[in-house]
Amino acid sequence: MSGGERPILLVEDNPDDVDLTLRAFKRAGVSRRVDVVTDGVEALDYLFCRAGHAARAGQPPPAVVLLDLKLPRLDGHEVLRHIRADPRTRLLPVVILSSSVEEEDVVRGYGGGANSYVRKPVSYTEFVEAARQLGLYWLALDHGAPVEPFPGARG
Repeated sequence: MSGGERPILLVEDNPDDVDLTLRAFKRAGVSRRVDVVTDGVEALDYLFCRAGHAARAGQPPPAVVLLDLKLPRLDGHEVLRHIRADPRTRLLPVVILSSSVEEEDVVRGYGGGANSYVRKPVSYTEFVEAARQLGLYWLALDHGAPVEPFPGARG
C-alpha cells in the first residue's frame, strides 16, 4: 500500500459480484487496494490474522469492510457479530453490501452494529455510482476511529 493507505476488505462469494465491484471502483476512481475473501470464516481469519492470513499481523486493518450477507461457512450476520464482539475490531467500519431486500436483514444488520446497509444496485451504471459514493464517504469524508495494526492471532 503506497502512502500507508488502508485497503478495502470485500467479503463476497459471488465471482461476478467481485468482478463487478472491482470494475465499478476502478471506473468510479477509487484507487484503494481491495482485498477479497470469499466466505465468512476467511473474513475472520483475515481480520484476526489466522490461518492463511497470519502474515497480516502488524499491518493496518482495512479502512472499511464491505460485507455480503449470504456467505458460505459463516454468514455475514455472524461475521458482523464476531467483529463487534472483539475489542480489537469493534470500531472497524462495516458496510453491508447485499442484494437482500428483506427488511429483517436490514434490521439485523443495524442491530448487529453495521455502520451502513447498501443494497446492491441492479444496473451497472447505478452500481458504479454507488461505488463512487461509498469510496467518497468511507475513504475521503469519514474521519474513522483510531486504528491499531492488525492484532495477530489470539493465544
